[in-house]
Amino acid sequence: MLDLAHHPLRRLNPLTREWVLVSPHRTQRPWHGHLDKPAATALPAYDPACYLCPGNTRAGGHSNPAYTETYVFTNDFSALLPDTPAASAAPHPLLPAESTRGICRVICFSPRHDLTLARMDPAALRRVVDIWATQYAELNSTPGIAYVEIFENRGDIMGCSNPHPHCQIWAGSMLPNEIAKEHAAQHDYFLEHGRTLLSDYLDHELTAAERIVCANDSFAAIVPWWAVWPFEVMLVSRRPVSALDQLSSDERQGLADILKRVTSRYDNLFETSFPYSFGFHQQPAGPRDQAWHLHAHFYPPLLRSATVRKFLVGYEMLAMPQRDITPEDAALRLRQLSETHYTEV
Repeated sequence: MLDLAHHPLRRLNPLTREWVLVSPHRTQRPWHGHLDKPAATALPAYDPACYLCPGNTRAGGHSNPAYTETYVFTNDFSALLPDTPAASAAPHPLLPAESTRGICRVICFSPRHDLTLARMDPAALRRVVDIWATQYAELNSTPGIAYVEIFENRGDIMGCSNPHPHCQIWAGSMLPNEIAKEHAAQHDYFLEHGRTLLSDYLDHELTAAERIVCANDSFAAIVPWWAVWPFEVMLVSRRPVSALDQLSSDERQGLADILKRVTSRYDNLFETSFPYSFGFHQQPAGPRDQAWHLHAHFYPPLLRSATVRKFLVGYEMLAMPQRDITPEDAALRLRQLSETHYTEV
């Protein structure tokens, strides 16, 4: 009998059709909470040196308006540009290159410099969700755009040098690698079963209840069976919509609710502003794709404390991803945490 809690094994990610090595026996000694905490740093509500705060001048020389809610602008240092000439090159048949075009934007969640998703009120979070849906719909229908990625990097160890609450949108003329893999897997599954892959997966997870962190009528937060990062979480819409703009008003409110509940648990885990990369996966450009099922990924690097981190190194870079903490254990620890932010207790 294979013991999921103790035996080394590999688990399949059906969305990418890739495997992850799980080695639970490497955590024989139980861990009962955070080991250390970084010194708390209180941020001001407004920082005159922050290039994202209202009224301030950005690094590219543009000035922000005195915005009072969310604020969207074109990234001053965009990774993709709309006017890149269409061209290709191949110095060798094995070395092709082709130009890409796109649009990159920044969304400031709030004028408050000191907030995070976990500390925003429900009404403010709902405005963020509405902006995400509007931006996706606009960019997804822009000629030449193949895919719209909405993502947030939180924390300096995730490459985010500015703590002001914000996210990015990269809309490009190509289908990114991870999306291409999920696109193929979801289409194959839908053709065979007539249901989305994540509908069947979500049904199983809700029944098993081992890896569910929290849920509401519109979304469920799951530590996926194939999780790579220590406290990785996937948000899945309970109705199989393919993109944010298809969510009803109640479902948008449900998304705002689940975001606050998950990010509050993250911060409570180590009593720190928890770092992560977070982003939505939704259908590429075109008419509604019934095979696609809206979901989002949280990839947090903290392993056992606010200063012990998880990086992909060694075997993971050279062979395949590997993790010690099982998804079931990670989900249990997150599930047991309060949804009241530790700063509000």
